[in-house]
Amino acid sequence: MKYTETERKFLVEGDFKSSVNGSYHIVQGYLCRDPERTVRIRIRDNQGFITVKGLGSDVGMTRFEWEKEISRDEAEALLHLCLPGVIDKTRYLADFGGHTFEIDEFHGAQQGLVLAEIELNAADESFEKPSWLGREVTGDPQYYNSNMG
Repeated sequence: MKYTETERKFLVEGDFKSSVNGSYHIVQGYLCRDPERTVRIRIRDNQGFITVKGLGSDVGMTRFEWEKEISRDEAEALLHLCLPGVIDKTRYLADFGGHTFEIDEFHGAQQGLVLAEIELNAADESFEKPSWLGREVTGDPQYYNSNMG
């Protein structure tokens, strides 16, 4: 099992939906939003997950991540214990240049915000950027899901 993730995050500008090859609905909340460790509860369609993330690197690109699938019922029960500010979003998947971009279109309080993430094997890995990929916001706390609630 891999315990670190390396990802970059970007604003999305323009029409990305013609690149999409799948999507699902996500509702998530946080049991802990401490910058050194977050504990997230997520429901993705009919699956539940609990995720623990550690403090990010200086530029926010790499950090510890542990995730375990739990039942939807368990996730729903734990969402009731989460801090205020549950996030509701649709995640789209778009393959481009040999990578998969995860594009989150936020609903509710963050309506109108669209962010794309790409997971990489290394911090210095190069990748092709689609035309709808806007300004990079990797490491900007304003765009951390844990700060959006």
